[in-house]
Amino acid sequence: MNQPHDERDTPLPPLLSEYLAYLASTRSLSLLTQHSYRRDLVALVCCIAAQHQSEHENGHEVTDASLTRLHSHDIRHFIAHLHHGGLSGRSLARMLSAWRGFYRYLMRHHHHTENPCQDIRVPKSPRKLPHALSPDEAAQLLAFDPADALATRDLAMFELFYSSGLRLAELTRLQPTDIDFSEGIVRVTGKGSKTRIVPVGEPALRALQAWLPLRSAWLTSGETALFLSRHGQRIHPRTIAVRLHQRARLQNLDDRVHPHALRHSFASHLLQSSGDLRAVQEMLGHSSIRSTQVYTHLDFQHLAKIYDQAHPRAKKRPKTG
Repeated sequence: MNQPHDERDTPLPPLLSEYLAYLASTRSLSLLTQHSYRRDLVALVCCIAAQHQSEHENGHEVTDASLTRLHSHDIRHFIAHLHHGGLSGRSLARMLSAWRGFYRYLMRHHHHTENPCQDIRVPKSPRKLPHALSPDEAAQLLAFDPADALATRDLAMFELFYSSGLRLAELTRLQPTDIDFSEGIVRVTGKGSKTRIVPVGEPALRALQAWLPLRSAWLTSGETALFLSRHGQRIHPRTIAVRLHQRARLQNLDDRVHPHALRHSFASHLLQSSGDLRAVQEMLGHSSIRSTQVYTHLDFQHLAKIYDQAHPRAKKRPKTG
């Protein structure tokens, strides 16, 4: 039941293709999210194909009928095999959520009577805390004087990432008109095309003001993105990740610095200073407070470290004499 090397090569039954088109047009999901849904739905197709292979010597094509015949015991079987193959509980939960959404779509638009994923649970995995820089590490990352246009752009991107806690896709979608320099805010279009307003700090505003004249020199006809490649087109998310990784190494930081680490650092440092979980939730654009609560664990780690270092009875001392 392993997925193919490139899931984009896997043909999908018409109902699955229709559902993905619905996610793109009606739900307005980002390309990255659409790709994630397709990958998880391809996994379902592969599971069904493996099931057919075991039942029919020459295999069997996965069709719409194959999808609509599934029951809860089939889904449990698929989940068990995927877990046995090494997928974590978190990956399985995400995958099952995509499958569940597809069957909800069938029930709403195709009069399907059963969601075989409804009451399925996945094995739990230990929850990994997101990696966040310390305040000193964040300052170290951003402590460089840009020597050229590329570095000026990079500093503006990284400062805005850390200042406002943006997602990578949100940063690439920004336009110059989304920045209000007089108010010190940025208008962000997040998941599900939801808009939120987030403050921007002074260092980020200065970095952006330094970048904008250089952006004008690179700009190509019809392009509206705030951050551009050297060819004058909207910068690719992968390019941002590579540039950040390179900058972290130049600043003598470890290899775990990636775009999402700056978002984690923003949330963690804001929570450490304010303790206002609801405000952090709003600025991050989380629809559920549960998504934000992971940063309370980061905050506790920070406090526990201070306690261990500062309290005279935090650690047992070896007996003498």
